[in-house]
Amino acid sequence: MMHQQQALIRARFVSRPNRFIAIADIAGEQVVCHMPNTGRMWELLYPGAELLLRRVPSEKRKTPYDVTGVLREGIPILLDTQYTNDTAEWLVREKKIPGWEDWDFVRREVTVGDSRFDLLLRRGTEWFYLEVKSCTLFGKNGAMFPDAVTERGRKHIRELAEMHDRGIHTGLLILVHWERARWFLPDYHTDPDFAETFRLCAPKLDWKALALQWDPNFTRPRPAGLLAYPEDVLCLENQDGGDYFLILELPEVRTLSVGALGNVTFPAGYYVYVGSARKNLSKRLERHRRKRKHMHWHIDVLRDAGSLVAAIPVRTVDDLEHEMAARLSRIAEWSIPGFGCTDCLQDGSHLFGFHENPVHLPDFLQVLEDFRINRIDAKVRLLR
Repeated sequence: MMHQQQALIRARFVSRPNRFIAIADIAGEQVVCHMPNTGRMWELLYPGAELLLRRVPSEKRKTPYDVTGVLREGIPILLDTQYTNDTAEWLVREKKIPGWEDWDFVRREVTVGDSRFDLLLRRGTEWFYLEVKSCTLFGKNGAMFPDAVTERGRKHIRELAEMHDRGIHTGLLILVHWERARWFLPDYHTDPDFAETFRLCAPKLDWKALALQWDPNFTRPRPAGLLAYPEDVLCLENQDGGDYFLILELPEVRTLSVGALGNVTFPAGYYVYVGSARKNLSKRLERHRRKRKHMHWHIDVLRDAGSLVAAIPVRTVDDLEHEMAARLSRIAEWSIPGFGCTDCLQDGSHLFGFHENPVHLPDFLQVLEDFRINRIDAKVRLLR
């Protein structure tokens, strides 16, 4: 269907200099590849991850390979969003989407006003305008979209809902490239505005999240089932409060004055700080992004000396700060005793050091996955 049975090339992920380029290792030789997916994909693309590349013979291209997919636990995951609409069209034509068997494919790329939607379907005299999304953010049982803020995605959902209000059949198909997924939610940690728009508009849309099982060459997917939508979890958890990981880089050893801790020597490297904001989490993270501010917390001193790598929220009504610190203490290479935890000294520290950027480390990525996705499994079961 996609590659005419073209055998893909196994490689190892090395780095990603920008959103459109990846460096891969093929049997000891590093090659530059086109990355046809601008998503963040930290959880999938870490050094050593096994990639599936497609060779693209063309003298006009500087990158002779496309990154087609990646293996997670030996399972092929499609990354190439160039084939998202191909996949959706094939599923519709072959009547593979439960509940949509009576819709026929008409054409692709349909313009309505100043927007363009992916597919147009028809059932008798009724038209169906369909937007398609590719989901590569998932945990053990759950899938979430998007993995980066998407104003365009929010605009499309609002417009589809407005078209519904005018009597037009509209919908959304979310292709989840993880056959083990059992539930889907909008990623309220990353983009709470998109999540709230989705929650408000979902009742107006004919939408489905469909898990797919791919063969090793990505020639044809097998539907693995429609995913549940635990809306109650979304209503409960999508609040402007919770906990967070703040990642900073300190390029050289520094001795800094840190309040009651006195002068503290910080080795060069990367630091992950665990913080909490039961209210106004977004404002707290925005404060951390700024350098110029009144020094109030321990972390303000280190933020002033270092550079920001990432501010990662965990939006939740639960108090996870101590558990998050405990998890990091087990994987960090060092910590700063007493830092950031004067009100909870039992934690030992809320600041943990790494020689490498932790967003490239599988152990840290597992911590992120557990607190942002996998812990929702228990809530899904409780709210059934």
